[in-house]
Amino acid sequence: MRTPKGLLLWVAVACAAVLAAVGLGAVLQYLAADAEQRPQLLSLLLQGAPAAFFGLLVLTFAFASAASWLYRRYPHAERQLAEQARSLLAADRGFRVAAHGAPPLAEVAAAINQLADAYHRIEHDLEARSVETRARIEEERDRFSALMSELAQGVVVCNADGRILLYNATAASLLAPSDAGRHGDYSPLGLGRSVLALLDRNQVAHALDMLQHELGISERPQARFVATAANGALLRVRVAPFLGAGKQLAGLVFTLDDVGQLMGRESQRLRLLQSLATGVRAPVANLRAATENLSSFPDMPAERRTQFIDIAVAEARVLTERLNTALLAYADALKGSLTLEDMRAADLLAVAQRRISEALQLPVAIEDVDADLWLRVDSYAIAHAMTFLAARLAGDYDLRGFRLRAGSGGGFGEVDLVWTGAIVGSDALALWEGEPMRIGTEETPLTLRDVLERHGGEAWLQVEKIRQISRFRLLLPRGQAAAAVPYRAAAAESRPEFYDFDLFERIDAAGELAERRLSDLTYTVFDTETTGLEPSAGDEIISIGAVRIVNGRMLKQEVFEQLVNPRRPISRESIAVHGIDGRQLANEPPIEQVLPRFHRFCEDTVLVAHNAAFDMRFLELKEAATGVRFGQPVIDTLLLSAVLHPSLDNHHLDMIAERVGVRVIGRHTALGDALLTGEVFLRLVPLLAERGIVTLGQALEASRATYHSRLQY
Repeated sequence: MRTPKGLLLWVAVACAAVLAAVGLGAVLQYLAADAEQRPQLLSLLLQGAPAAFFGLLVLTFAFASAASWLYRRYPHAERQLAEQARSLLAADRGFRVAAHGAPPLAEVAAAINQLADAYHRIEHDLEARSVETRARIEEERDRFSALMSELAQGVVVCNADGRILLYNATAASLLAPSDAGRHGDYSPLGLGRSVLALLDRNQVAHALDMLQHELGISERPQARFVATAANGALLRVRVAPFLGAGKQLAGLVFTLDDVGQLMGRESQRLRLLQSLATGVRAPVANLRAATENLSSFPDMPAERRTQFIDIAVAEARVLTERLNTALLAYADALKGSLTLEDMRAADLLAVAQRRISEALQLPVAIEDVDADLWLRVDSYAIAHAMTFLAARLAGDYDLRGFRLRAGSGGGFGEVDLVWTGAIVGSDALALWEGEPMRIGTEETPLTLRDVLERHGGEAWLQVEKIRQISRFRLLLPRGQAAAAVPYRAAAAESRPEFYDFDLFERIDAAGELAERRLSDLTYTVFDTETTGLEPSAGDEIISIGAVRIVNGRMLKQEVFEQLVNPRRPISRESIAVHGIDGRQLANEPPIEQVLPRFHRFCEDTVLVAHNAAFDMRFLELKEAATGVRFGQPVIDTLLLSAVLHPSLDNHHLDMIAERVGVRVIGRHTALGDALLTGEVFLRLVPLLAERGIVTLGQALEASRATYHSRLQY
């Protein structure tokens, strides 16, 4: 504990007063003495001066000791007790205050602890009563999360300012960076970020203009456009408005589809049509000329007629070959477009049953199916193939009904088309599987063999001659059963924070940033690990970790974590702290590549760090090499702790976490320390509000006034 300067000043004043009183008494005694006595009195005073001076020193020391003892026992102890009392609301329930001063303060501490016990009992009762309500809300939240995760389309919802307040996993996948997961890159998709970082600003502005125009005209206004996302994906975008009170635009709903593959298939189809049109034009022209000559001149010489007939036959052959080639290319394109998905065998049989019944007008029964069997198939292609086989059987063998079965056979699923009566030749399947599949007037260039090859499956004929029961068996790949989506998730922290409806009310207000409330700002909490503790002496960053805080919530799924190659040795003392050695960093990117990405991650946010002067010095020294400058405001949790607890000397991150009731885990990794700092910061904000510090400007001003703000690196 440092003795206050004011206390030392008062001790000095008291000693000076004693010295002045003694001196004044001596002067008065000297003036009152006779002239003959004054020389003797002066000599006596001079002889006693050393003893008086020594006595004054002893008296000064006694005064200082007594004042320091009284200060520790009363004012300082009272201040410590007050600071501990303020921490009671933020700390764990087991935290209690302790008094180190006079006995009356111990009684006050005991009374405060009794009040804390009563408060926590009431809090426990209220929490118990709200469990059922929270459970219902959590159930609805989990249902909503499950619904969003099952949507095949990407969904992004933003408020009227374009700040993202909801997105689903499909959108995160569509908008992920092309090299996601490498070198710390991150997706620009995140709660509180701008939708303009995802899509072209001009296209979004045009869509907004169209929606504003249609709001009073159309019941369901929509805008559509195709855009290239920041990761290069080609997306089809639909935009619909979200209306608030008074029919005013409160937000926008974006639905996203990847049309890159669709555009590729469309391009292939157009090339095929162009090739077909170009390839058949000349043969058709020659064939037409030959037939017109034969028709117009029936009496032409036989030799001449033979020439025209040969031309017609040759051109017809060329035309047939080119048409077959085009159809084969079209079949290959169709075969490549088959998409395999997991589905229940029972559902596949139901699709096939309905398809066969509608196409052939014949009864089809499902006899036996393994309820737990899942298959990985293109349901349309398999149902079409089974309908084709049933059509050939009904047409060639006059069969009047079929049965369907499905079961397991080793690592594959077995799907059977069963009939009774006619015995089909063993070579029938071999002939049919190479034909284009025709059902009535409907024909596709795909063959049964194409479908089986795409599935990695087989087909064969089985016959029981005695019972006159036959079947075509299709051997298909097994699928993965879909996991049931529980209505209750294990823990809120384990789910990605894909939505935040409170952001509807957090539209950025105009005004200076310093006037914004701490609870309304968006933060990036970060930490670094380094080769040593002297940035100005050449030490380098070896790891950066960061997490975003939006609307008072720490988004643990929106993090930045990246190792950095420092291109210099790491001190043993630093390795002992963070456990990172040079071998782990050999293949990592240098700071010149990492820092610009980190700058994009934290742009438009307020930075938060513990002992921020240390981390910011490393960033400042790299401005020239990287061309990146971190100009946003910086909040330091060390300084905030000094603001809240000025009587305490220990403001290490672990001690602050203990004081405010944050469990310490994952220390001495950049991301682990950033997460801990974020938790501590969220606990400090309400304590600052109790001190009247509610805006960013007030927090920065209070931080600058602390002793620890003088630290330099």
